Amino acid sequence: MTFFNRVLSTVVGFFVALFIGFLLLLIFSAIANSDEAVTVSKNSVLVLNVEKSIADYVPKYSGAFAQLDLGETTGLNAILDAIDNAKSDTKIKGISIEGDINAGIAQLEEIRKALADFKSSGKFVTAYNDGYSQRMYYLSSVADTIFLNPNGAVDFKGLGTSMLYYKDFEDKYGIKANVIREGKYKSFGEPYIKNHMSDENRTQLEVLLKSIWVEIVGEIATSRSMEVSDLDTIANALTGRNADLALQSSLVDKLAYQDQYDSSLRNALNISSKKKVKRVKIEDYIKVSKKSSSSKNKIAVIYAQGEIKYGKGDEKYIGQELMIKSIRRAVKDKKVKAIVLRVNSPGGSALASDLIWRELKLAKEKKPLYVSMGNVAASGGYYISCMADEIFAEPATITGSIGVFGILPTIKGLLDAQGINAEQVQTHHYAVGYSPYKDLDDNYKAIVQEGVSQIYSQFKARVAAGRNISIDSVETIAQGRVWSGRDALKIGLVDKIGNLQNTIDAAAEKAGLTNYKIVNYPKITKKLQDIINAINKGPLGFSSETMLKNKLGQKAYNILESTEKILREEGLQTRLPYDLDIK
Repeated sequence: MTFFNRVLSTVVGFFVALFIGFLLLLIFSAIANSDEAVTVSKNSVLVLNVEKSIADYVPKYSGAFAQLDLGETTGLNAILDAIDNAKSDTKIKGISIEGDINAGIAQLEEIRKALADFKSSGKFVTAYNDGYSQRMYYLSSVADTIFLNPNGAVDFKGLGTSMLYYKDFEDKYGIKANVIREGKYKSFGEPYIKNHMSDENRTQLEVLLKSIWVEIVGEIATSRSMEVSDLDTIANALTGRNADLALQSSLVDKLAYQDQYDSSLRNALNISSKKKVKRVKIEDYIKVSKKSSSSKNKIAVIYAQGEIKYGKGDEKYIGQELMIKSIRRAVKDKKVKAIVLRVNSPGGSALASDLIWRELKLAKEKKPLYVSMGNVAASGGYYISCMADEIFAEPATITGSIGVFGILPTIKGLLDAQGINAEQVQTHHYAVGYSPYKDLDDNYKAIVQEGVSQIYSQFKARVAAGRNISIDSVETIAQGRVWSGRDALKIGLVDKIGNLQNTIDAAAEKAGLTNYKIVNYPKITKKLQDIINAINKGPLGFSSETMLKNKLGQKAYNILESTEKILREEGLQTRLPYDLDIK
């Protein structure tokens, strides 16, 4: 027996040592890579091709393992800073837009504006792709010249979105989703109580898509010196469906293979055909293009990105604990003269939203508070924004959705069909409370409805006070309806159309600052357990989400993710009514 114990302890010790060695190897490798110098040579081209997903903000971790990066995102703020720095960098002669960029429409708007500003320096911007998705074409249309592979295409067809409805499926299997809501447009639970789209929901989606399309096609038309009507004709006829048609339709300027495109870059750089084009990836350039300021004055930019959940929070979701801590740190810092809240959130927990709102309201009493909206700042995302001194949004920002809902699914029919009966024993009528195994009690449903109505009234009151309008006026633009940033400006939900930098500039002016530096929040400490958790997510640092996407495909993964979100929601929600995937 002693022999076997020794063998077992040896085997266990071996694998523990192997794991620790692997972990240390990753850490030292990451530190070495982070310190690796990025050299920018003279006559270089900055390549805009971001392989990672783009988040508004990727925090710099603090702690002993801060150098280890297992993240899957690149910060939008870092990309914008890099493009801005490249404008005055004498070593960078131009920008080449290549490949793909995984970003939302409002994020692409910001990058596109940065590229247009870069062009104002007299440097060139060109674009090359084997085939353009509609989003990449929108971004690339700012280029001086657009190149397309002779066998490629431009997916230019207008905007659309699809939604699945589950009512017949639920009836078939004995599942019922009890949706309790306020606002006729608050259609988060609609797919679970109907088998078709309501007229109200169809109307708001059509208005939203058309509003966003007007902005997109208008910018393309200006950059390409085309008429909007001509672009609409192209979208209807799909005349970007092959390279020859795309060229004839003036969607692109030249058809070329990669080597031919490289030759055009050599001409732009005025170098010999024998010389190699010096390309610098933007993710590398970010490391050497840091902004600096000697000013003691600061503007705090607090990033609120992801769903709002009750709890701590991190860089992927908004929790009231981390948000409140960040707000208080910005208020306490005497060098911080103004606060900018950058919101990119579909909302979520009503309770967490209100706790964040309260802390922001207190902060506003001491320092100027401005809001910049990203891809989406809806429902709870709008709740935490509404009291700001001024709200800026991109034209394609999705906002509004002032409404509240709760979903209480029951599976009694499914259990009955399988011969399963659930019994309850309780001392009082509501001791067990909501049970998915029983039909929803009318009295309990009325109590939940009372809570939904109370939060909806509070939501409207917050908006009315923050926007300085009557509650009746709020009601006409509320009821869960979503709006584009441009339409939100017309109805008073936002103050100005602009990006994050525009918002920072306005906050600086309010604070009387001409020279300042930016300090970003939240600050996140990365611990050893966080590193281990990241490694455990999958091989080579890939998360379980990435593995599922690769295995199932994006569409199947989106359905799985949407269903999982419904199951994990707790409490009443001030959340965007659906995950809107605009094609």
